[in-house]
Amino acid sequence: METRDSISSRASVREYQGKAIEKKLLEALVDAGRRAPTARAVEPWEFVVVTEKPALVRLGEVATTGEFIKQASACIAVFCRETKYYLEDGCAATENILLAAADFGLGACWVAGDKKPYAERVGRLLGVPADCKLVSLISLGWPAGEVKQAKNRPLKDVLHWEKF
Repeated sequence: METRDSISSRASVREYQGKAIEKKLLEALVDAGRRAPTARAVEPWEFVVVTEKPALVRLGEVATTGEFIKQASACIAVFCRETKYYLEDGCAATENILLAAADFGLGACWVAGDKKPYAERVGRLLGVPADCKLVSLISLGWPAGEVKQAKNRPLKDVLHWEKF
């Protein structure tokens, strides 16, 4: 798939078939994440891939905005060491993973992590060092139905030339 096709086809998918995702494919997603741009070449990210059902259920219970993680085949937790630009770096890594997932035909959904009341609890659940901050949880699975694109505002409504 071309990059623009992945961008256009990406959607937030919250219903999954339950079919397993190959380890090699999950590794490819993390590889896409680690290749994101990073301020000052710091690369503060750490990725925790969760595939065991009891852990996915627990994550879905703890991350109150991501209850659907319980039905996912996998979840990638994106953490960053606390640096000046950890949030920007972690978000760039998250977006790379989402685009790669779309490219592979996987369904995925970005679940907020930073500043959420459950962030520290997720970190403890996954055994992450205290100096790392949760940026996102990415639920993953083979879509259970038709993937519906969100309606984006028209380009003419968001594009401004030279000044607002």
